[in-house]
Amino acid sequence: MSDPYVYPGTDILKNILNIKDKETLDGAEANYVSLRLRELAENPLAGNYDFSHLALMHKYIFQDIYAWAGEIRTVNIEKEEPVLGGLSIEYSEKEKIKEDLSAALEKMVSRHWMELSLDDKVKCFSEDLAAVWKVHGFREGNTRLTVTFCCQFIEFQDIPVNRAIFEKHSAYVRNALVAYSAVFHDLGDLSKKEYLERIIRDSLENTGISDKQESIR
Repeated sequence: MSDPYVYPGTDILKNILNIKDKETLDGAEANYVSLRLRELAENPLAGNYDFSHLALMHKYIFQDIYAWAGEIRTVNIEKEEPVLGGLSIEYSEKEKIKEDLSAALEKMVSRHWMELSLDDKVKCFSEDLAAVWKVHGFREGNTRLTVTFCCQFIEFQDIPVNRAIFEKHSAYVRNALVAYSAVFHDLGDLSKKEYLERIIRDSLENTGISDKQESIR
């Protein structure tokens, strides 16, 4: 099945700027997205932390690059993950995206965050972050969206979080999300939750993390 999101014969996403060189597109996207993320850090996007709020944030972050920003994907996706030996996470089927995201967000919002111990905050925040991420509701930008959205939510609960840790160690964060979410219908539970929980704990304790963060295997 062809991917309607890419230019024919390429793996380059169709974009507002009509850039057809991957390196150039990556650079332009990084610049525009960084600007929008800085704006969101200074002026949080109001909402109820539900599906509509998440979609609105995706639209805000990627509005300069993709015409479909804020719209859930219309295709099923797979991504080979080196940390899983080439396996792909089992992302939500396109027909279940809204349902799965709504359920994950409802669970996150319903928790009594201020009553939780630090250990429980780490466990719950890791679980909720991974649950939203695993749906992969949009064709591109899911990791940046999920981290930004969930960090804003936690701050809304009057729980400080060091966002700079996620930004500085973005590759580690994504691999940690992959490792956390590695549960398969045929292979069973291969997940390793400790990597994501470690960086979540560091971000909540606001103590920073080493540049030599342990690799994920």
